[in-house]
Parts: sequence; structure tokens; C-alpha cells
Amino acid sequence: MDLRRHLPSVTFVLIVLLVLAAFAGILVYAGVYNIGADAPHSRLMYNILDEFRDRAIATHSRDVRLPADLNDPKRIAAGAGLYNEMCTGCHLGPGVERSELSQGLYPAAPELARGDDLSPAEQFWVIKHGVKLSAMPAWGRTHDDQLIWDMVAFIRQLPKMNAQQFQAAVASAPESHEEMMEHMSDEKHDTASKPHSH
Repeated sequence: MDLRRHLPSVTFVLIVLLVLAAFAGILVYAGVYNIGADAPHSRLMYNILDEFRDRAIATHSRDVRLPADLNDPKRIAAGAGLYNEMCTGCHLGPGVERSELSQGLYPAAPELARGDDLSPAEQFWVIKHGVKLSAMPAWGRTHDDQLIWDMVAFIRQLPKMNAQQFQAAVASAPESHEEMMEHMSDEKHDTASKPHSH
């Protein structure tokens, strides 16, 4: 391949890229793009960010290993309490009216009772690590993996529930998440202090 014959086209591409980078830099520095949550992105920008987020979640959740007991009723029941305390303000639930918080979010938080396209591993990753430039926090900073899997277990069941079933699940949740975390801490301590049989 004769590089000299292709040099003009390569040079042109490099010049175009430099001009685009300079233009983007000027826009960023000037602060002309409105990042207010009440000013929606253009369709092009929204699609780019949407694809960027989806691909990043899929890539970073590849190594997540699912627990065998994701359909365990106890895990689902625990997840109901966690979901009610931590998630309904943004993601709502069957029969839950839109909150002031949920109405002010952009992009809007998905209403998980309607289902989503994420796998359990992807749901776990999002709950644990959060999503930059959104209102989704990284719950992994304050909750261990077992509690996050409890939430995933419940979220997987949520689209099958009506308002009465949702309220019943929340009402029968075993404990608040603070008490649950203390209970798990006590269990770990008890397990560690028990002598091992050989």
C-alpha cells in the first residue's frame, strides 16, 4: 500500500477531527449548552447518551455472578422493604402516585413496575454503582451485595404485581433496611465466632 497516495485523505480526516475537537472545546468552555434538568436534550444528544449508558452498563456488568437463590421468597420479601424505603420516590411502584422528586428528574427514572430490558446482572451493577449524571446513587457505598441482590430479586417480581400485591409485599417485609443490616452484621459475627467442625 502506497501511503503517499492516501496522505491527502488522512490529512483531511485529521484536520476535520481537530476542528470538531476545537469546536467542542469552545462549546464546553463557553458553557452554552443548557444542562438544566428542565431543558431536554436534543433527540441526537439523548440517543447518544442513552446508547453510551446502555453499552457501559452491559460491558461493566459482564463479570457479575448471579446468586442461586434470586427467586427465594425471603430474599424477595426483604427486597420489598428496601425498595419501598429507597426506590419508590423516583421509580414509583404499582399504585404509587408520581412524587415531586420523580417529576423533577431528567432523564426521568424508569418506572420499574413497567419492567425494563436489563438483565439481573445489569440491575445489580446499576444499583451497586449508580449512574453518573443522573439521580441514581451508588447504593453499594452503604449496602452490601446481599442486600443489593434482595432489591434485584424484588425488582424482577415488580412488573407482575398490582397495587394490592405491592402494598401487601411492602407490609410483610421483615424489617427496615437499617435493622436488616444490623441483623446481617450480627449473623456474620456469630458465624465468625463459632468453632469450625473438622
